Parts: sequence; structure tokens; C-alpha cells
Amino acid sequence: MEKHGKLIVLTGLFIVAIGLIIWIFGDKLRFLGRMPGDINIERGNLRVFIPITTMLLISFLLSILFWIFGKMGR
Repeated sequence: MEKHGKLIVLTGLFIVAIGLIIWIFGDKLRFLGRMPGDINIERGNLRVFIPITTMLLISFLLSILFWIFGKMGR
């Protein structure tokens, strides 16, 4: 049970860190969601946005971070 508590606390700290980064550097991260490969369809009152490239970039960065933290934890 102790491991679960540590995991929950670390997850919370990670979310807070991401929130602070977005809060402080939010005006410099405007390119996210407007990258080549992101799909934006607007027709009349219908609007569809599919951020494929942005999500691939975020997934790649998170995978690298988790891999690094996994190696440090061993």
C-alpha cells in the first residue's frame, strides 16, 4: 500500500509541475494545436479539431520522460 501512496503523490506533483509550466510559459506554447498535421474542419456551425501531430509530440516527450524516470528509479 505504501507504493500506491507514493505513486499518487508523485503523480500529483507531476500534474502540478505541468500546470505551472503551462501557466508560466503558456504564451510561448501557442504553436501546440496549430502544427502541420493537426486537422481543423469548420463548416457552418460545425467545428471539428483533431490535433494528431500535437498529440504525437506530447506522447513522444512523455515516453522519453517516463523512460528516464524509470531508469533513475532502478
